[in-house]
Amino acid sequence: MTSANSLKTPVLVLGATSLIGRWLMAVLAQAGLDAIALSRTQSAGGAQWIAGDLKDPDLVLPPIATVFSLSPIWLLPDALAALKAAGVTRVVAFSSTSRFTKESSPDAGERAVAKALSDAEGAVEAWCAANGVAWTILRPTLIYDEGRDGNVSRIARLVKRVGIMPLLGGGQGLRQPVHAADLAAGALAAAGSLAAHNRAYDLVGGETVTYRVMVERIFEGLGKPARVLPLPVWLFGLVMRLAKPFYPGATTAMGARMGQDLVFDSGDATRDFGWTPRAFHPRF
Repeated sequence: MTSANSLKTPVLVLGATSLIGRWLMAVLAQAGLDAIALSRTQSAGGAQWIAGDLKDPDLVLPPIATVFSLSPIWLLPDALAALKAAGVTRVVAFSSTSRFTKESSPDAGERAVAKALSDAEGAVEAWCAANGVAWTILRPTLIYDEGRDGNVSRIARLVKRVGIMPLLGGGQGLRQPVHAADLAAGALAAAGSLAAHNRAYDLVGGETVTYRVMVERIFEGLGKPARVLPLPVWLFGLVMRLAKPFYPGATTAMGARMGQDLVFDSGDATRDFGWTPRAFHPRF
């Protein structure tokens, strides 16, 4: 492994206002690395911000050596020409393990997401290979950041509203929640690691728990006693339909996954760039 301090600066962050973005901007600043942030809307902070849209065919970027892509990876192929013109030699891009877990989903929208992730990964890898650019793709599992994410925090909002969490069956499917701050630190470590060149990694949290235990930890993080309600399929489907106004994205397919093991291995990431995420104990 090499030090993150060996990265050429400034670096470019795509999606700097995203869930992981605010943590990455802080990590880069702490490491003494100059960062340029690209987003459609500028955010406050000491970094240099430039307005831009990855889908803009006329996008022009300043000279850049390293880019961190935190936007949905299917947006990145549209920006590759602009990155080439900017002189990029290192790409670290976030994808998702949803590429695998939603591939055979009964929900057509979820299958489309899985395909978009897979297609974009392939496009980025092929472009980097053709242009002599070292790439690393990072695929997190279930990302959380207390009060900000659409996974753990969405469950927390439901718990605060109704005081109980319905589960399809016993909620025995395994999960590996990973904090956005750990992903930011991991991205910087991967960028500085020669061993991580031209490789993809599944990034899991520091603990594997059942869906039910994950929910119980959310109750704990809210300072509430755990109250879960196992339901049969037909009743869970009804509850999800009723919950949609304040639980966007609630589907029966989501409930079906509560009993499925969505488990991955980050051993390669630990070996290649010291991946050491925290255990799951959220605090709201």
